[in-house]
Amino acid sequence: MAYANYKPAPPDLGGAQAVKLLIAGGFGAGKTTMVGAVSEIKPLRTEERLSQIGASIDDLTGVAGKTTTTVALDFGRITISPQIVLYLFGTPGQDRYWFMWKELSAGALGAVVLVDTRRLGDSFGALDFFESRDIPFIVAVNCFDSADMYEEDEVRQALDIGAHVPVQFCDARNRASGKQVLVRLLEHLMALATGTTHARPW
Repeated sequence: MAYANYKPAPPDLGGAQAVKLLIAGGFGAGKTTMVGAVSEIKPLRTEERLSQIGASIDDLTGVAGKTTTTVALDFGRITISPQIVLYLFGTPGQDRYWFMWKELSAGALGAVVLVDTRRLGDSFGALDFFESRDIPFIVAVNCFDSADMYEEDEVRQALDIGAHVPVQFCDARNRASGKQVLVRLLEHLMALATGTTHARPW
């Protein structure tokens, strides 16, 4: 699809560094919501209404009220500091769109894997994708109102991730919360780059 090759024209950043990050995760985890909440520009969205055919393919357990789905990507931008401007690319969640992930991940410095504790199994594909490509990532647990709350250790055990992967609890609807997730990812990337952590290179 044309959206898979979408490359926004780089603005004049006044000497700031542009950083490409991915917001990934399973179907209905809140990726579009997070990109929209934190973006300082009107986000590009490629949402379509769920059809009866799509609903028969996609597992709507836990997200029965969802009426739209991302079919290509979400794009937003946020200035973290005078030195850092982030380009955010939200990935589509369904398995049938994963052929676009390779293209979207090109040039990305890191990723957020957004997790819905009601549908943890949907997260494994994204975790495997970034681990297999040595792309650093953190896990952000989207705290849905209807979801049970878990401790960090419980999330780690359920997702089978080690202590080298940061875990951040968040509300994808809240700009401050979403921004803190991105800051946590940047801190993780800087720690890996400077060798100030014992984390593995993903």
